[in-house]
Amino acid sequence: MKKTVFLETHNIKNPTTGFGVFNYGLIKGLSALKTDNIELTISAKNPSVLKKEFSDKFKYKRIFGFSRYKAFRVFKKYDLWHSVNQNTKIEPRKSTKYLLTIHDVNFAENPQNIGNKQYTLFLKKLKKADAITYISEYAKKQAHLYFTIPNVPEFVIYNGNPITKIENTSDYKPEVPVNRPFLYSIGDFLEKKNFNSIVAMMEFIPDYNLIISGNHNKEYGKKVKQTIIDLNLTDRVFLTGKISETGKQFYMKNCKAFVFPSIGEGFGLPPIEAMKFGNAIFLANRTSLKEVGGENCFYWEEFQPEYMASVFYEGIKKYESNKNFYQERYKERANSFSWENATIEYMKVYKTLLLI
Repeated sequence: MKKTVFLETHNIKNPTTGFGVFNYGLIKGLSALKTDNIELTISAKNPSVLKKEFSDKFKYKRIFGFSRYKAFRVFKKYDLWHSVNQNTKIEPRKSTKYLLTIHDVNFAENPQNIGNKQYTLFLKKLKKADAITYISEYAKKQAHLYFTIPNVPEFVIYNGNPITKIENTSDYKPEVPVNRPFLYSIGDFLEKKNFNSIVAMMEFIPDYNLIISGNHNKEYGKKVKQTIIDLNLTDRVFLTGKISETGKQFYMKNCKAFVFPSIGEGFGLPPIEAMKFGNAIFLANRTSLKEVGGENCFYWEEFQPEYMASVFYEGIKKYESNKNFYQERYKERANSFSWENATIEYMKVYKTLLLI
């Protein structure tokens, strides 16, 4: 009889966010593996979309918002429940083996969050975990710093690169001006993404434009827009809003440099995506980014605008003087993060817990 594994993957409904990208990458990677002795069930708000792509490779479970409440939890008992990120609110109804994947515990850095719903939910997940996977060494270190981790097996499994194929973007029509050299960034408009720092930096980089993609219809998006206005940068800094895969690749391919000043990453998918195209990479030396970016990216140690501009000019000069070297190293590193490898490791964890 096959062992049953349930993947709580409802975040796939937001495919452009980090959790959504992770969910899809994990599902797609697992779909390519032989799973003769394991039956995998994936969950989503609209599983028919996934079923159309993956056919009978998986079982499917439709998840509703009210599924988070105890009375409406998934009725079937599975041999293993995989909570694919630390924020999922949908939990198993019945006791089962439980695998928890931790992306980050940034919420624990603010003492005001101790005891709130997110914090309490995480403690419950830790208590029931039979094994824990982390998406980076940093995420593991951060979890151990703020929580007492149970004595269970722990694994660090790096994410794969979401860009597996470089598209032909020659017919793409950009939403914003690209008639001058530009820097590019992408991400959800949250405080931790720190986009305001690169906007302020642009005051000291007059020979470049800046383009940022992502959902800016949020409170932090308002702050970024106001900074653009206050610094008179409306003709040089542009926000595209949410972007298609083709659009993202167009900007990554055609930018002079990819800039990512985030201070709250558990992994950092955009930098390894950008490395596929070989352009200069500038990252904040915070959280997991040095671990993921490696030794050939350029790093900001602080976020004072003039300092950031000086790091940029020094780095771009170094990059241009040895472009072939950097392009080769970036592409090698981008390709080293593989969902094929990642899902093989997740399957090993499943089999360990299932005693297969």
